[in-house]
Amino acid sequence: MFIFAQTQLLQMNYFSSDFKLGILGGGQLGKMLLTENRKFDIQTLVLDPSEEAPARYSCNAFYRGSLMDYDTVYQFGKMVNLLTIEIENVNLDALDKLEEEGLVIFPSPKTLRLIQNKGRQKDFYVEHNIPTAPHQRFVDLNDLRKSLEKDELEFPFVWKCAQFGYDGNGVKIVRSASDLNNLPDVECIAEQIVPYKNELAVIVARSVSGEVKTYPVVGMEFHPEANQVEYVICPARIDEKVAQKATEIALNVSEAYNHVGLLAVELFQTEDDEILVNEVAPRPHNSGHYSIEASYTSQFENHLRSILNLPLGNTASKVAGIMVNLVGAEGFSGPVVYENIEKIMAIDGVTPHIYGKRETRPFRKMGHVTIVNENMTEARRVAEEVKNSIRVISVQ
Repeated sequence: MFIFAQTQLLQMNYFSSDFKLGILGGGQLGKMLLTENRKFDIQTLVLDPSEEAPARYSCNAFYRGSLMDYDTVYQFGKMVNLLTIEIENVNLDALDKLEEEGLVIFPSPKTLRLIQNKGRQKDFYVEHNIPTAPHQRFVDLNDLRKSLEKDELEFPFVWKCAQFGYDGNGVKIVRSASDLNNLPDVECIAEQIVPYKNELAVIVARSVSGEVKTYPVVGMEFHPEANQVEYVICPARIDEKVAQKATEIALNVSEAYNHVGLLAVELFQTEDDEILVNEVAPRPHNSGHYSIEASYTSQFENHLRSILNLPLGNTASKVAGIMVNLVGAEGFSGPVVYENIEKIMAIDGVTPHIYGKRETRPFRKMGHVTIVNENMTEARRVAEEVKNSIRVISVQ
């Protein structure tokens, strides 16, 4: 497939031409990817189920429809020359058919099948000797309960729904039987809790021809309740040997998947400095948003370069970068207001990104702010100031 795709792509003229790139998903990732498309003047079509999708204004043509509907995805794919994603939850049967008919799709449906289901994803790591926390798979919640009754599973553990989880949804620490009461009755996994020092991430860019580059290891700090990333810090404040190990494991994961495009590899640094793979995302990722301001080449540009088989850009950082997520404040739902945004914009090195979602709700991702500074300590101080200043609320 790669040889065919490489030959096919070499014959294409992307820039200011009739070439059409299709994106499944029109959220904030699609919106930021489209900024790079506009820079290169690449025609882009977007499919998303929401009429209010953030990417709707930036593409050449926007289509509203379900990403899980076979006919909708198939017909959309027939309109483009190359298809990519900004979300994994898409109809893979339609992608299989499109690929069979000759459409170039990155990441491939084969790669997506391995990643889309967290149970299969975890099994994949075990099969390829990639370090990850021990886990068990269950067809539903009743199956999990039976395992507890037979003492085949012990509290505490991390429960994860196998599919359709995002931004901390679909993940819960289960400490007792009562914690199971409000969980959905779906296919799931139970993962052993492993004590860790840091949550890390490495983004790998891999082109059609096999060129590979990695971004620096980043550290991620999470909200204790919402299980969402609050801060992404680049470079991660870890020992160089740990960073090297994390990068090597991320490259091993990338090679095992043999993906094309970006692969964000989320990792745990354990108490004894071992590196375990948590999960991956085969697309631009929240852990790489800092790269728009802080890197020589943003993750979004390198995603385009990789799927179009163009030379990959420099992934090194120009300055220290910290990303602060802007999420809806608790207790507020409705038309969004960004309180004190003028205050943070007056600070040197601070750049807000507003995603274009008109309605806020608690913990909904509404934007992010990047802080760049030559001094990491100062960047972290400013990030804290930004976090404590701006609030995403609604009109009461």
